[in-house]
Amino acid sequence: MAKSILIYCGSSKGHDSVYEEEAKKLVRALKKYDCKIIFGAGSVGLMGVLADEYLALGGDVIGVIPSFMEPWEVKHLGIQTCHVTQSMHERKQMMAEMADAVIALPGGFGTLDELFEMLTWKQLDLHQMPVSILNTANYYQYLLKHMDHMVQEGFLKDRNLAALHVESDPEKLADWLIAYEPEKMEKKWIYRGNKEV
Repeated sequence: MAKSILIYCGSSKGHDSVYEEEAKKLVRALKKYDCKIIFGAGSVGLMGVLADEYLALGGDVIGVIPSFMEPWEVKHLGIQTCHVTQSMHERKQMMAEMADAVIALPGGFGTLDELFEMLTWKQLDLHQMPVSILNTANYYQYLLKHMDHMVQEGFLKDRNLAALHVESDPEKLADWLIAYEPEKMEKKWIYRGNKEV
């Protein structure tokens, strides 16, 4: 059962208010299960939206921020716990170690970096957490099409793509995460010539 949820999302809100609205719906759905939320400690963009909403609901929010970002004055000052790391790498590692599950909301380069790192780690069987996307307003439709293209061109296996759960309904996503039971990834991603090992 996933109870500590790592959420990756943008430091911007996007142009459409639907992104903010669906982020709020997600944290309300997670609050029903009394989850903890782990995030990048930002007070701006969707990060700030989800933290503010969860705090208003009485939820427990944990932030992790690298020290070089502190002078930028973007750190959320209202959360119960905030860890400061020396680097981005340490930040991502700490966030992952505290989590039971991963959700990517709409975001930019940083969100994609974090999402794909967690998918890569899962492919390598370094964790067994559920990894998911909240595909608000089909935000990720082109990325998902490209992933299908990666499979078609032989650079990604179907079974590894299947490690990514995609949902557009925040409540259904929360229910799925809570019901999730870990599965072992098949270690059949290494190739020597044309032979899978």
